[in-house]
Amino acid sequence: MRATSSIRALLRGAAERMFKFLAWIGEEPISAYRPEAHYMRGPGPAWRAKHLPGQVTSLRRVR
Repeated sequence: MRATSSIRALLRGAAERMFKFLAWIGEEPISAYRPEAHYMRGPGPAWRAKHLPGQVTSLRRVR
């Protein structure tokens, strides 16, 4: 009988820790996808090099 009560106590403690963990995860905010946060301004230099051959590949200013 003593063994079963200690097993129950262990299982009860494990269940409490699991529920606390799940409650903690539930408190974390789930961020929604916001496309404006990932907005790209336009094609980059690799796209220009591929699609606009013979054009200037760099838009840097020369000092």
